[in-house]
Order: sequence, then C-alpha cells, then structure tokens
Amino acid sequence: MTDFNSTHNRVVWCDVPVADLDRACKFYAAVLAIKVHREEFGGKPFGVLDHHDGNAGCLIPDAGAIAQNGGLLVYFNTDGRIRDAVRQAASLGAEILEPVHMIGPHGFRALLRDSEGNRIALHSRTDA
Repeated sequence: MTDFNSTHNRVVWCDVPVADLDRACKFYAAVLAIKVHREEFGGKPFGVLDHHDGNAGCLIPDAGAIAQNGGLLVYFNTDGRIRDAVRQAASLGAEILEPVHMIGPHGFRALLRDSEGNRIALHSRTDA
C-alpha cells in the first residue's frame, strides 16, 4: 500500500470470503485484469489481489461468510474497462444483478454476484 493510500483512503483492505479458492483466484484475476497469487499463513491458504500501487485485499476460504443479498458492498476498480470486466465476469459464472449504469457524477458501476456468490460492484470513471 502506498503512502497516499494509507493517508487518504478510508478503506485500506478487504477480505473477500470464497467457497473455492482456485475458482475465485481465476475469477478476480480475469475480471480485475490483475495478478492474484496464492499464499499460506498458519496453514491456511488465501489469494492476494495485486496491490503494488494501491489498496487491495485477499480471497479467504470461508463459504459460511458469503453474504449473497446484503452486508457490505465492495466496489472494485475497473476504470476504463468496465464493460470488458462485466463480460469477463459473466463468462466466469457471475450473475449480473445490475448492468453498467451511471451513478451521477461518480462514474459508472455494475452490480453482480461473483463466482462465489458475493454481491460486489465494479466501478469506472468512464463508460468504457
């Protein structure tokens, strides 16, 4: 995490619960167009979302924590490629709950259920 992120961003990390770690790693790598690498700590595997220049999080095997219809809504950055990200998500089993749409002066978002059943948002400043 960069100094800018630790100083200015209010959300600095997220743990995304998953039922199938391999499937989730493939899903998030394709949808976010980033590297996701597996690690293990204390005998527990997890997937780390690339975060070289910003905030990110990990994919944590914990199927019981998946909140399909409520809970926090995490917006993932797909700036300048939201429509491609939605196509990637759909091809990897996501359910598109709300297609790409404008959210006023804040850009565009799509709401979907990821490969694991979590409700997430994809965000872009542009409709591209």
